Amino acid sequence: MIQEERIQHLNNTRPNRNGQFVLYWMQQSQRVKFNQALEYAAQSANDASVPLVVFFAVTESFPEANLRHYHFMLSGLKQTEMQLRDRGIRFVIRICKNIEECVAELAQRAVMVVTDWGYLSIQQLWRKQLVSVLNCPFVQIESDAIVPVMVASSKQEIGARTLRTKIQKNFNRFLQPLKEVSIGKDSLHLKFKSESLSDTDAFLELLKIDRTVPVVKWLKGGPEEAETVLGRFLKKKLSGFGQYRNDPSKNHLSNLSPYLHFGQISPVHVALKVSEAGSADTAAFLEEMVVRRELGFNFCMYNGNYDSFSAIPGWAAETLQKHRKDKRPRHYSLRELENAQTYDSYWNAAQREMVHLGKMHGYMRMYWGKKIIEWSPTPNEAFKRALYLNNKYSIDGRDPNSFTGVAWCFGLHDRAWGERDIFGKVRYMNSKGLERKFDMKKYVELVNKRVDRELNNGSHR
Repeated sequence: MIQEERIQHLNNTRPNRNGQFVLYWMQQSQRVKFNQALEYAAQSANDASVPLVVFFAVTESFPEANLRHYHFMLSGLKQTEMQLRDRGIRFVIRICKNIEECVAELAQRAVMVVTDWGYLSIQQLWRKQLVSVLNCPFVQIESDAIVPVMVASSKQEIGARTLRTKIQKNFNRFLQPLKEVSIGKDSLHLKFKSESLSDTDAFLELLKIDRTVPVVKWLKGGPEEAETVLGRFLKKKLSGFGQYRNDPSKNHLSNLSPYLHFGQISPVHVALKVSEAGSADTAAFLEEMVVRRELGFNFCMYNGNYDSFSAIPGWAAETLQKHRKDKRPRHYSLRELENAQTYDSYWNAAQREMVHLGKMHGYMRMYWGKKIIEWSPTPNEAFKRALYLNNKYSIDGRDPNSFTGVAWCFGLHDRAWGERDIFGKVRYMNSKGLERKFDMKKYVELVNKRVDRELNNGSHR
């Protein structure tokens, strides 16, 4: 069952009587399994006695996306196409300069258009622009959050402590299995212009994109790989997650964030599997994947400036600006930071981890961001640098949680601390704090070993 609160009718247009199919414009939820938008579209197609067609538009101009991101995404879409074919559903993929025009063109033959939910400004803009041009019903389904963002809260929350109780109040109601709809009419026979996904590298050659960031070899994209990663986590790392998740030297992480970012696995599916495991660490994991992750959705949905310094709380902006002329112990250029050329071996390891592996340990990301504030000429410049580096190299960059994580380093979702140079009242972190809590020498060795493997053959298991 798809809860009513997951369904949002974006216009009041009547169904197109001459429509030949229901069109699901897949964008955020790039999967077949446990996809509420797909199942809603399938049921709508059955109700109208027409086939279902799934469309994906590839844009070459998605902000800050590069070869690393496109390769991971297209590897996943290749699997998605095969899984749709197994259900008798035609998958159409095109390279589009203007996504709205591509969707609108196909929609001329559609009874209705269904899409999934997007939280970033560009995603919301695409949907808003389509509302004005579609001549059939346009329905949006929340399929990438457990508790729909607007059900959890109608405003930007102060932090996890204020959102947590609202999430918990609705959690069990939305954490429900999803029944797969039987496809009434096969659409594989329908003819459409579509690119081939049989060769990912060949598809990538068609795209005019930034190719300066290499593909990550150790982490493969796709719903099937996401299930493998989830299974490995449940078996080996769920136990002890609460104790070790923040320890960089343990690498006791789920590694699910890239798959959640591209919608290649459902958070509801993950939460059900983790809950079924009956581990003492289930609550700790759900705090991270549900409360913290959906706090990021809340931030981006209700703060249109999420990608700029102006998004941070007033008290934080004021105190950082007050100390903007404080003497910095060191100054590094953006290029020096990008190349991990600082005096700090821990920071350098975190940067190398992100550059070469496409993913940085979550605790180190906090330390990493704090030091960028300390080493940049102004807090505004530090914010830009942190976002640039994170979004360029992280596979799960350009995500609500990426924007939220960077803004946290500047005071978002945090409180005022004792005042000090450079940071003012914004929380400060230093290397001695890392050393008191963790075996940082082991962390540096672990990163170096993993980076060496990646540069040689990509095998990390």
